[in-house]
Amino acid sequence: MAFQVSPGVQVKEIDASGVVPAVSTSIGGFAGSFNWGPVDTIVTVSSEKELAETFGAPDSSTFKYFLTAASFLKYGNALKVVRVLTGHDNATAQGGGLLIKNKDHYDTLTGLSQGAWAAKYPGAKGNSLKVSVCPANATAWAGWAYASSFQGQPGTSEYATNLGQTSANDELHAVVIDEDGAWTGTAGTVLETFEYLSQGSDAKKADGTSNYYKDVINNNSQYAWWIGVPTGLTNSGATVAATASFAAPTAAVTNSLSGATDDNLPTVGEIAVGFDHFEDAETVEVNLLFAYPDVNAANDISNDIISIAVARKDCMAFVSPPIEDTVGTSSPAADVKVWADTLTSTSYASADSTAVYVYDKYNDEYRWIGAAGHTAGLCANTDNVADAWFSPAGVNRGQILGITKLAFNPKKADRDSLYKARVNPIVSLPGQGTMLFGDKTLLSRPSAFDRINVRRLFIVLEKAISTAAKAQLFEFNDEFTRAQFRNIIEPFLRDVKGRRGVTDFSVICDTTNNTGQVIDTNGFVADIYIKPARSINFITLNFVATRTGVDFSEISGV
Repeated sequence: MAFQVSPGVQVKEIDASGVVPAVSTSIGGFAGSFNWGPVDTIVTVSSEKELAETFGAPDSSTFKYFLTAASFLKYGNALKVVRVLTGHDNATAQGGGLLIKNKDHYDTLTGLSQGAWAAKYPGAKGNSLKVSVCPANATAWAGWAYASSFQGQPGTSEYATNLGQTSANDELHAVVIDEDGAWTGTAGTVLETFEYLSQGSDAKKADGTSNYYKDVINNNSQYAWWIGVPTGLTNSGATVAATASFAAPTAAVTNSLSGATDDNLPTVGEIAVGFDHFEDAETVEVNLLFAYPDVNAANDISNDIISIAVARKDCMAFVSPPIEDTVGTSSPAADVKVWADTLTSTSYASADSTAVYVYDKYNDEYRWIGAAGHTAGLCANTDNVADAWFSPAGVNRGQILGITKLAFNPKKADRDSLYKARVNPIVSLPGQGTMLFGDKTLLSRPSAFDRINVRRLFIVLEKAISTAAKAQLFEFNDEFTRAQFRNIIEPFLRDVKGRRGVTDFSVICDTTNNTGQVIDTNGFVADIYIKPARSINFITLNFVATRTGVDFSEISGV
């Protein structure tokens, strides 16, 4: 209490209005091989269109990864994607020999000797790119094939003029061209234009941002990096203030990029390295991990992503059997069971039963892919239409979207066998659609946590309440703090109960569990007892025929 010299009233405020924060439950995480886009870093996309724009349309090697990621986006709008490195390099003005993974990687590179330009990302699509620069020279402008894309000839920038360098001729125009048509289908299409840029490293636009052509192109181009001064622009990079005149050759400087290669057949290890970006729960928010089910038809990535979910304890992994176990086999149920036996027993993962046949509109073909993107997506959709503690299965919330057929449609005996093996069948029922027909986790022992909805309920509760509990750190472990904590947590749990997530709960945070020893060791303990709501898995309907004139109460006992 503050010292007062004479009698008076002192007003103090104590904030007891804390609440349990909302937490994410529907962010997907995926790693795979793609034809374009940043490598070895997390990129968030919200639609299939954005996926294609960022990572390129799929081909015969990358369709499995693209379509698996796209299947999740049919249900949710937040997917974190990591493009794995599989032997690619970037096209350059001098024929390759350079790898630039992403912006952070570019910033570390020095002493580059592969010419003036490099493709923005690794991959053979970069071989179709061409960059052309026109300096402030009338002859160059008159002979430049792309002059019609601009309003006028480059000259001396306003920035140079304001510094008194009225004849600096520092401006240039730049274009990026789809030389071979790999991007647009039409060779020679202009992809990007950049006008009235400056060769001066200190040049600024009217709004104070850099107008140096290296900075503008690097920050804005979707296709190219500056890696060196184009031939003939010998003064480029000098400051406008110190340079009276910049080199303006009589011809535009044009560079075709080449030398990039693709290797879109990643190993399990390469895919696993991609998923490693999702390991840290403190820095990366993700809720639903899934993967294409097999790699090079010989290996399985499932346990790798399961181990990440188990370590994080705030997300689930969704896995599918290898394509070869369900497509073209005479005993798919038995093969899937063998595969399921190799999976880690945990409540932080769930397995489905089959591959699905989907249309690849980018290549006008039908393809087999695993269903894991769909089953993870069902959870995202459940979060949108209900809550995370509702089951993502059945007629109401388990409908599989955008597929043509299943590799196998399990009959009742197969479904019984698969369910015992911790595998959730995907079934197609006449008049009811194709749906996920189970909500088991991979936990092998009987437990409340052997159901997806219960595991996801506790993920939500644990994540939200632990976040709220951080407000108690460094406070005193006394009755005020403990009461404040209960007053934050109990309304949250009552809300969850009202939304059918729990049937009852109890929060104990008092001297019974915060003993003197706990307090003396700077601890704080709260015991939160939860009765989770359970999904219906088994329905029994008893139809009873009676004699005419019999009172039903005599039969039912009611």
